[in-house]
Amino acid sequence: MTNYISTKKEQERAVLVGFINQEQNQEKVQEYLNELAFLAETAGANTIEQFTQQLDTPNPKTFVGSGKLEEIRQFVLTHHIDTVIFDDELSPTQLRNIERELKNCKILDRTNLILDIFAGRAQTAHAKAQVELAQYQYLLPRLTRMWTHLERQRGGIGMRGPGETEIETDRRIIRDKISRLKEQLKKIDRQKSTQRKNRGKLVRVSLVGYTNVGKSTLMNVLSKSEVFAENKLFATLDTTVRKVVIGNLPFLLSDTVGFIRKLPHSLVESFKSTLDEVRESDILLHVVDISHPDFEEQIRIVNETLQEIGANDKKVIYVFNKIDAYDYDQKEEDDLTPKTRANFTLDELKKSWMAKNNAPALFISALEKDNLTEFRNFLYEEVKMLHVQRFPYNDFLYNIEDYRQD
Repeated sequence: MTNYISTKKEQERAVLVGFINQEQNQEKVQEYLNELAFLAETAGANTIEQFTQQLDTPNPKTFVGSGKLEEIRQFVLTHHIDTVIFDDELSPTQLRNIERELKNCKILDRTNLILDIFAGRAQTAHAKAQVELAQYQYLLPRLTRMWTHLERQRGGIGMRGPGETEIETDRRIIRDKISRLKEQLKKIDRQKSTQRKNRGKLVRVSLVGYTNVGKSTLMNVLSKSEVFAENKLFATLDTTVRKVVIGNLPFLLSDTVGFIRKLPHSLVESFKSTLDEVRESDILLHVVDISHPDFEEQIRIVNETLQEIGANDKKVIYVFNKIDAYDYDQKEEDDLTPKTRANFTLDELKKSWMAKNNAPALFISALEKDNLTEFRNFLYEEVKMLHVQRFPYNDFLYNIEDYRQD
């Protein structure tokens, strides 16, 4: 009888910890923890339990109170938990104290988890350098804590560090590496800037939006290419640029890294060069997952990030995607019951404040190719206006009836 040894890597068992205060109630924190669980799943962990605590301010020593920390410790021991993930960035002191209490359990914060996902997703030299820079900037004030981890020689989520030898934990070496990475990124940025200039004066359109809203799927539909798309967070890290033709009107379409709530500042800084494509675009297609229960906040977060990178002055077209997944409460309501998002039909949603406040707005399903004719025609008109300004003497025929997609 042959004994087969499984080589399949077991998922780490994780618990999540959220924080309730005046700015975020229990319902909001639950939404945040659900997103954190999706992040953990993307990184390869299975969420076993979630813990929340209501405090005015986080405990400066252990983030949560001593009673809640003891509750977590007992659960970790009883259920053989590998990792505890906090939905906030922890200070070096908090990390050290929590680790001391929970002993043989990895402690990650949201920033560390996102950095780990980026490290696993980075494919090109550019993306790898950007992630490595963000990791070192995160690591620098936490060297004492990382020493402990290196002594234990742990692996798995949160441990895809940029280096694992003793000398690389020296502050001077880390700072030198940060300086070299910044110089390396400057060189790559100059090369990419030259590439962008060589593309001529074609109108440039960029897809932006929260992570996992379907930007890459829409890119594939419009450009008829095979950009990697997956139902996981941060499937795309590198900017992909394709030449797209609607009718015979050409323009450049870019797919960019998705944004997310509490995106680590170090990542925003290191990925600003990747987002140059967004800053230099003529039109932004802000893709929104209309089926997500909290899409309004996702819109706000994307707009704030665009402002942070200096791209908030662009022409924006809101593309509400995943109408095939949009669902609403179809039960009859009496006349006294106020309309809410839960009982709006899709047609009513198109006429609602949401569509009016985010005009121009289009509603599509990139996956099912619903309403794509309307979308292409609208985009054609927007690109054509810029194209005419840029090439006023071009013998291009601007007969919309001839060149619209059927």
